[in-house]
Amino acid sequence: MQRGLINTIKSFIVRGTYFDYPSLFYIIFLTFFGFVMVYSSSSFVSFRTYGNTTHFLTYQFMFATMGFIGMFFMSKVKYQKLKRLTYFYIAVEVVLLLVVLLAGTSVNGSSRWLKIGIFSFQPSEIAKLVMILYMAYICTDKTELLYTLKGTIKVFIPAGILIVPIAIENLSTALICAAIAGGVWFVATPRLKYIFPMIGAAAAFLVVMIAGRGYRGDRITAWLSPETSAKGYQTMQGLYAIGSGGLFGRGLGQSIQKMGSIPEAQNDMIFSVICEELGIVGAVGVILVFIFMLWRFKFIAEGAPDRYGSLIVVGIIIHVAVQVIINMSVVTNIIPNTGVTLPFISYGGTSIFFLLIEMGLLLAVSRQIEPSGMKKGVDRREA
Repeated sequence: MQRGLINTIKSFIVRGTYFDYPSLFYIIFLTFFGFVMVYSSSSFVSFRTYGNTTHFLTYQFMFATMGFIGMFFMSKVKYQKLKRLTYFYIAVEVVLLLVVLLAGTSVNGSSRWLKIGIFSFQPSEIAKLVMILYMAYICTDKTELLYTLKGTIKVFIPAGILIVPIAIENLSTALICAAIAGGVWFVATPRLKYIFPMIGAAAAFLVVMIAGRGYRGDRITAWLSPETSAKGYQTMQGLYAIGSGGLFGRGLGQSIQKMGSIPEAQNDMIFSVICEELGIVGAVGVILVFIFMLWRFKFIAEGAPDRYGSLIVVGIIIHVAVQVIINMSVVTNIIPNTGVTLPFISYGGTSIFFLLIEMGLLLAVSRQIEPSGMKKGVDRREA
């Protein structure tokens, strides 16, 4: 029995000859840059609230450390073995989301947290990873569903079951999950004519979700007229920070707006502090690092040994890209305000932990790449 257990564990471990060190470098660089910016953006509020300047940094470092440990173990997994439990992941995640809706812990007016003992986490963060695994599986093993509108609807039913409970309390995360589902499907599908009904359904759902919660309408009003809206204070303070940074910024640690003016400066609005302290040059540098990282991820998707691995990486690329775009667009008031963190950089224990687990999955795919060369992407005709 013991030998059987050992053999089972070994079957989940990959011993690849390749490892994508450039991707690992980007992940580590952005995470440690996040430590610097979390400390810089939160030190004043941390000292005023908790009597020390490192309260938020300590928690971020603790969860990131656990995330790196999880990333290391996940990178050793034969990701193909995860496929067989896809619907189990969905079932567990749906249960967690329903528990949050019924008995979730409220933070800043939103019941997005589930508390177990001394620990609390956001199940919606796990949903992004579950969505990636589901879409990669369904678009690999159930390709016959991609050829008809009826089949396409069947593809999106489990995705919708995940998205709806998230959208009730956290529309921004629901939009990210929807983008992952739609993006992976778009890459894999041989029938692009079905994209228009899917966009129409998504747009109708978005309208219903906005109309169903009055504060979401208020955010649109604040977006259109932040200088006169009562809900536009955070947006205006963020824009003041960006404007005062100029070309080269005030200098690291020298932000004025972080001193109580920008609410939760270390969270969703951390990019405004980056702009104020490091200027346009620093902000562009951060954007370029994200672009280079996602470009490197693209090569992993192209070199993956199978379609399932390719689509997992495609889902990860879409997740990170969409979340970066939404966060920066909110900070610069391009879109209405919504609570989305800047990946790797914003403060958030659940966010950084599960994002690093996701990166471990990406590195697990990279371990099975043949060093001799890269395949040329995800061929639609394979469907």
